[in-house]
Amino acid sequence: MSRKNFSFARLLLEKRKGGKRAGDLDPLGGLEARGTKVKNMLVAFSISPSTADAEGGVHDAVAAAVKVIRDSGLPNRTDSMFTTIEGEWDECMQVVKDACEAVSKFAPRVSLVLKADIRPGRTGEMTAKLTRLDAALDRLQS
Repeated sequence: MSRKNFSFARLLLEKRKGGKRAGDLDPLGGLEARGTKVKNMLVAFSISPSTADAEGGVHDAVAAAVKVIRDSGLPNRTDSMFTTIEGEWDECMQVVKDACEAVSKFAPRVSLVLKADIRPGRTGEMTAKLTRLDAALDRLQS
C-alpha cells in the first residue's frame, strides 16, 4: 500500500487479515519518519456534550469550546456544524484537547468528530482552498 493512498480503513482491513494492528497506526502517514516535519494542517472538528441543558441546548458548552479555540491564536473559522483551525500538528491537537476539556465541564461525556487535511509545506490553506474553488467556479461559468 503506498503512503499516498494511506487510509485508516485499509489499515483496519489489514488488521483483520493479520497485518498491522490498530495500535500501529501512524496518524502522520510516515511523514516524520521520512524527515518531513508536519508544519501545517487544517483540522475541522465538532465537540458537543453528551447531555443538553434543560431546554435541550448545548450552546453554553459549545461557546466554552469556541472561546478556547479563539483564545489559542490559531487561524480559525466557526460555522453551524464545525470549527476549522490551521496550524502545526501539536498545536492543533492541543487546542482540540483543551476545547474538549472545556466542554467536559458541562457533561460527564463529550463527543468529538474530527477531520484533518495534512499537507506539509502549505500555509494559509483555510482561505487559499476557497480562493481556488472560486476560481474553478468562475472558469465553469465562462
